[in-house]
Amino acid sequence: MSLLAHLTRLSTLANIELTEKQKQQLVGYVELLDKWNKAYNLTSVRDPQQMLIRHIMDSIVVNGQLKGTSFIDVGTGPGLPGVPLAIVRPDSHFVLLDSLGKRVRFLKQVQHELGLSNIEPVQFRVEEYQPEIGFDGVISRAFASLSDMLNWCHHLPKSSGKFYALKGVVREDELSDLPNPFSIDSITELKVPDLDEQRHLVILSLK
Repeated sequence: MSLLAHLTRLSTLANIELTEKQKQQLVGYVELLDKWNKAYNLTSVRDPQQMLIRHIMDSIVVNGQLKGTSFIDVGTGPGLPGVPLAIVRPDSHFVLLDSLGKRVRFLKQVQHELGLSNIEPVQFRVEEYQPEIGFDGVISRAFASLSDMLNWCHHLPKSSGKFYALKGVVREDELSDLPNPFSIDSITELKVPDLDEQRHLVILSLK
C-alpha cells in the first residue's frame, strides 16, 4: 500500500479529516524523515509505513484537545509531535525546540521543502530558552517525567496556558509527584489506529 493510501485509511479510522495538501505534506515529512534517518539517526522507527502509525497518527490524534494558536514543542527531536500538528493546524504557530544541532538542521530542511511557514525550529536547552511572549500550550512527547517537564518548562506558557504531555502508560507515582503550583486538568486515553499500545494525553495547568 502506498504511504498516501495508508495515511488515508488511518485518518479515516481515527475520524480525522485531512485535506489533500495536508496528506501530501504528512507523507512528504515521512519521506524526509526516512531519507535523513539513515545519516542522522533521528528515530528508531525505520519503516515509513510504521512512521505513519507511530509518528504521524500518534501526534495528530491530540489535535482536537489543543486550545489556542501558539505552541512550543519541547524536546521535539525530529519534529514530533510539532511538525504533524503544524500541518493539520495551519493557523497555529509552533516553536520546535531541541538542543541538538543536527535535529534543528533537519527541521529547517523540512520547513523549506514542505513550505511550512508556521514552524520555527530553535536550538536551545529548554531551561535556557526565554520567549518574549508566553505560549498557549507547552507540548512534550516522551520527553521527561511530568515533574521534570513542569520544573523545566514552567516559564514557557502564558498565565492561561496549558501543558500537554503525550504519554504511553501514565504512572500513579508521576501523578502524585507534581510540583506546586500545578494541577491536572484531565487525562485522556488516546486511540491510535493499528497501534496496540497505551497512549494518553495529560493536560496540566497552573492552579
